[in-house]
Amino acid sequence: MGLTLIAGPANAGKVALLLERYFAALPEDPTLIVPNRADVERVERDLLQRGGCLLGGSIGTFDDVFERLARENGAHRPLASDAQRTLVLRRTVARARLGSYGPSARFGGFADALGTALAELGSGLVEPAGLGGELDELYRVYREELDRVGLWDRDLERSYAASRVSGELSAWGESPVFAYGFEDLTGAQWALLESLAARVPVTVSLPYEPGRPAFDSLSRTAADLASLADGAVVELPPASGQSAAPALAHLERALFADAAPPPPALGGAIRFLEAAGARGVLELVALEIAHALRGGASPEEIAIVCPSLERWRAPLETALVSAEIPFAFDGRLRLGLAPFGHALLSLLRFAWLRGGRRELYAFLRSPYSGLTRAHADYLEGRLRGRGVEVPQRVESETLRLRGQPLVFLDRLRAAPTATSGVAELARSMLRAAYGLESPPVSEGSRLDLRAYAAVTRLVSELERWEELDRPLGEEEIVAALERAFVQPFAPGEPGRVAVTDLLRARTRRFETVFILGLEEGQLPRRGDHSPFLDDDTRQELDNPRARLARPEQVSRERYLFYTACTRATRRLYLVREAANDEGSPREPSPFWNEVRGLFDVAEVARSTRRRPLSALTWPIQEAPSERERLRALASLTRSEPDAAASVARANGWERRLHRARGAFERPTRLTHPLVLEELRSKSTFGVTELESFADCSSIWFLERIIDPKTIDPQVDARLRGSIAHTALHRFYAGLPKRLGTDRVESDRLDDALAHLCECLEDAMGGIRLEIPDLDRLELGQSLRRDLEQFVRDEAERSSPLHPRRFEVSFGSERSAPELQRGLDLGDFALAGKIDRIDVDPHSARGIVQDYKSGKTAHSAAKIDEELRLQIPLYMLVLRDLVGIEPLGGVYRALAGERHARGLLRAEARDDGVPGFVASDYLGEDEFWAQIELAQDRARTLVGRIREGDVRHDPRGGPPCPPWCDLYSMCRIRRQ
Repeated sequence: MGLTLIAGPANAGKVALLLERYFAALPEDPTLIVPNRADVERVERDLLQRGGCLLGGSIGTFDDVFERLARENGAHRPLASDAQRTLVLRRTVARARLGSYGPSARFGGFADALGTALAELGSGLVEPAGLGGELDELYRVYREELDRVGLWDRDLERSYAASRVSGELSAWGESPVFAYGFEDLTGAQWALLESLAARVPVTVSLPYEPGRPAFDSLSRTAADLASLADGAVVELPPASGQSAAPALAHLERALFADAAPPPPALGGAIRFLEAAGARGVLELVALEIAHALRGGASPEEIAIVCPSLERWRAPLETALVSAEIPFAFDGRLRLGLAPFGHALLSLLRFAWLRGGRRELYAFLRSPYSGLTRAHADYLEGRLRGRGVEVPQRVESETLRLRGQPLVFLDRLRAAPTATSGVAELARSMLRAAYGLESPPVSEGSRLDLRAYAAVTRLVSELERWEELDRPLGEEEIVAALERAFVQPFAPGEPGRVAVTDLLRARTRRFETVFILGLEEGQLPRRGDHSPFLDDDTRQELDNPRARLARPEQVSRERYLFYTACTRATRRLYLVREAANDEGSPREPSPFWNEVRGLFDVAEVARSTRRRPLSALTWPIQEAPSERERLRALASLTRSEPDAAASVARANGWERRLHRARGAFERPTRLTHPLVLEELRSKSTFGVTELESFADCSSIWFLERIIDPKTIDPQVDARLRGSIAHTALHRFYAGLPKRLGTDRVESDRLDDALAHLCECLEDAMGGIRLEIPDLDRLELGQSLRRDLEQFVRDEAERSSPLHPRRFEVSFGSERSAPELQRGLDLGDFALAGKIDRIDVDPHSARGIVQDYKSGKTAHSAAKIDEELRLQIPLYMLVLRDLVGIEPLGGVYRALAGERHARGLLRAEARDDGVPGFVASDYLGEDEFWAQIELAQDRARTLVGRIREGDVRHDPRGGPPCPPWCDLYSMCRIRRQ
């Protein structure tokens, strides 16, 4: 009887010796305890290679042993699943007196943090009565809730099993016990080993070597096991040199040591990768893996070790998929991140939690809805264009457009219970995606089937909970599904590179290992601090039985890094970001410097590969995939066009290279005969159209000819300007009837502002888009502020001119009869709309005013410099079509400082149009010369349009100015 401790450094053969002893003890029906369920199959394969068959014994985790012990005497309660335990925790938070925890309990993470703390206390065999304070109350209520529904959590099962072994002779027979892969033993695990060691032979393997800093975090466990072993300690000598390259063996012996022996040559066994940005780092990793696979390496013999799988999952997937490398994460995936789970949750959020259009159509566009993607896109496009977001409207409009019911929603709502509705929905989704004729066999279908199995298991757990407690609310069911996980691939799946974390990598061996995250702040990581169990509380509660005290974080990280470095038998890669995505330098981890300091500086430099942030492509001979080779070819064509052409011919890439070369050299002139015929037959042109052409002919082409539309309604400057124009039109048109005057008088300002608010409200009511209430409120308030100030400015002006005509359209069929012909400029006419005409009540003289919804109003000089045509040409319309002698024209900004700038006749300054900026008044010759220049420019622009003369010619010259939002279509560099 008693415990035997097998200790030694990594790769010393500890586990091999333990398995030999286990194999020899098979006639005694031994029990082997491994750290993870994934290790069970690996150990079974190892043992079968030793003896061909296994006729006795059992292999499992600590929890398997606890479960077996707890169930043997019939006193075992059903075990709460993760979802059921979460529901118990939520009931606990709702029932308990929270005290100072009350404000924090409002957040969703409170129950999760509480569950973690209670799990630690339970694994330490700490009872509620021993705590005191508010945590005692929470722990007590949690246990009462478990008792109320008749369940155990995992820790109660462990505690009961440990008490059986220590108090019942019949709890364990004569089966010897073997265990490995544990560095930190919980209170329950220690109690089990201690009780078993008093009855049967127990053999434990522990990676430990006295006096080495790499093993500092294991010193307590080693000391406790050694005292329990009472001298039966087998210390194995180092043996890394027998199974690993000399450089790797030296790293195992010297890492974190106070004094290191002379290093051997690296010999390519240890390499260092540095790059700028996460993408650059992972592309380097992908390139090295691709080269290894081409050289004959097996994917399952390569591992990528990350400090955190969650942080690295998305960028790793992007890099490895781009390089066409098969991989498998050694961990679980949240159900909502799997396509099946995402579609399921989206529909449930729409049906139960007042989700909007986005949630419903995330389901309808998926293959699990039974609708074609084109049909779903059509339906959503119609709803998005009108801004339909409210759930009831989304559903009713979708039903109206389809003309058929949404059977998934109908079945879900008709289900007798919410859980049965989820189960039926999941079954229907699989049928819609794959049918019933042939089984799905693709890789994506495997993930869907595993997601479906996870949903089915969860629904069963929730139904059992409803039998124990009460029916669950829809929100609770959705929350449980959001917390569910899927196992995409089995750990160690053949044909895939393993992506694992530091903790899971401890018990596995690979030929090649990549360790990521060797930047300061990543390794060593900062410790996780529980809001319920701080270090002082742990020390107070700690004892040999509870084992709640944690090892110092840096020493723990030091051990995990040491273990990860010893997982490689052939080659080890240490990887870090030398700079972030913005180019700012990042300091290396101390562990990075520790490894590099063990070897010759010159050799380390030769074994370091770097990739700068500016390296957008690989050398073509090194590119890891065809996509990357094509990108490299496109880059090569700039420096060596002949070589690039030769490579393209040799690989059949001529067409792709030709398209790449022409990507930024796109001809812009319109040449199609039908297009030119249409443009030449056009006899009327809008003034704003010509201004757009003058700004940039490519802008004119995209906006006026191609005329792209946005799917989603936007509260943009165009909508804002339209409402402002409508409100001002109604305001001035209604002034005579409302106030008995056609101008804003200062003594009637309050009445005028009240009238303005009514006009603005009417204009806002005419918005046909269903924009969100908050956006509508912000739009209305900002317009009201600007227009009220505009009216106040009008009241302060002492102009003798009266506003008489508004929204004067010319050159269209809707114009007044005398204005329908437009402004004749030879072989074409101009069309447009004058916002407002102010007229002298005693003569046929006046000015035109053009509202600008923004802050800009063009001066006389800017009208000439920036090719503004509206004011000069509108004054010709005023003279030739309306019959009013023009005194000038001004732009009126409705926002900002509301400047009024424009082009005015100097002789009218003291006789009709006072109060404007002095530089905007021009002499007669200069005034009419500018109007004549505007006519000539209009004729020139029309000539270019009729010839299809479209260019990349932004006003002011290239590159594209910052005010243009169409530069991505033109593929022209922007300022």
